[in-house]
Amino acid sequence: MWKCNKCGKELKKVNQNHFCVKAASIDEYIAGEPEEIQAILKKVCATIRKAAPKAIEKIAWMMPTFWQGENLIHFCAHKKHLGIHPGLVERIPFADRLAEYKTSKGAIQFPYDKPIDYKLIADITKWRIQRVEGK
Repeated sequence: MWKCNKCGKELKKVNQNHFCVKAASIDEYIAGEPEEIQAILKKVCATIRKAAPKAIEKIAWMMPTFWQGENLIHFCAHKKHLGIHPGLVERIPFADRLAEYKTSKGAIQFPYDKPIDYKLIADITKWRIQRVEGK
């Protein structure tokens, strides 16, 4: 067993990758990330705040989350990419703009070694609001 110095979680393998976020707010989450990533996360957060001004900010699934009747969008820092989690990615009507990114069922990866498409993040957030309000 190995105990993470950051969060105190006990894990089977030494230096095992895991999420060890105990942040109570989005700003606290961002402050806990490496300095070089903080600027990106702050800009992502500001982008989503502007696109979803009525959304409530919280931590859900150990990620910064914007909630408006349901979870609109989550984001999180990874070692080599920014993760954006807007729900089922295959339903997002921006397939052409997502083509250059690695995606999975519920996530989009924006690599740190390329410019982050903040406009795309804003457009996805606005699309999610439309979906939620249209239910």
